[in-house]
Amino acid sequence: MSYAEPHDSGKRLTGLVIVVVFHVILGYALVEGLARRIIEVVRQPLETKIVEEVKPPPPDKPPPPPPKLAIPPPPYIPPPEVNVQASVTAPTITAVTAVKPPEPVPPPAAPVAPPAPVEKPRPPVKVAAVVDARACEKPPYPAAALRANETGVVQLNFLIDVDGSVLESNVARSSGSRRLDEAARQGLSLCKFKPGTTDGKPEKSWARIEYQWKIE
Repeated sequence: MSYAEPHDSGKRLTGLVIVVVFHVILGYALVEGLARRIIEVVRQPLETKIVEEVKPPPPDKPPPPPPKLAIPPPPYIPPPEVNVQASVTAPTITAVTAVKPPEPVPPPAAPVAPPAPVEKPRPPVKVAAVVDARACEKPPYPAAALRANETGVVQLNFLIDVDGSVLESNVARSSGSRRLDEAARQGLSLCKFKPGTTDGKPEKSWARIEYQWKIE
């Protein structure tokens, strides 16, 4: 086990104190001196400059030609106005006659074309029905009229259909006996005729027939 000498510890303490004091002085100097210098440097005004771009000089150009001077037109001088009055002479009458001059003949009028003929509608061709009593079957004589000796002539109007049959009939003139008239109508309904036509087309038409009743 060894022990340090007292004089050595004192030297060390002195050296340590000197180092501490040196650092304190150095730190103070730095804080007081350098800090102020830095603040002063920062506080100085900053100068800014605008640097303009330097343009190259334009190329050499020939000088512009001198302007052309136009020659002014000569002044216009209107010609003097000269009024010439022509002498008017009245027409002279050379001869006088009492004969009236002939009037001009107008040109002949252009011929007017005749109007085109207008076609008139052709009237329809009608053919009447053919009524032949011989084609009818003779109706039987009514027994009551026969016993009563009733005779006479019956005139009937009747309508013929397109097929020739009798559609209807009526008494135009009576025979004087209702039995004979009705018997004639019944016999006519059994007849068949040739119908009338218009332009060849069958159509309904009215006709008339007479039937004579007599006792033989």
